[in-house]
Amino acid sequence: MKNRMIIGVKVAEFAKSSNQVQEIFKDNGCSIRTRIGLHDVNEGVCDPKGIILIEFIGDAVEQKEFVAALTAVKGVIVKTMTFDE
Repeated sequence: MKNRMIIGVKVAEFAKSSNQVQEIFKDNGCSIRTRIGLHDVNEGVCDPKGIILIEFIGDAVEQKEFVAALTAVKGVIVKTMTFDE
């Protein structure tokens, strides 16, 4: 059964982990319905930290593997909410 999972991905050091995070997103692209990036920009300074919100569609195994892959990246914190379809 497919569920809808909302995943918050906090990237503490974007420059150091962005390539790994992007690769994980690419590998799971068919299961990512929505992706929204949030970060602070102040007076011409772009904050290197940010939060990415993902709407992930897939079964429990796919969701678990996706979250585990993201969690394994240094400097990345993952929080999830799951909604049964």
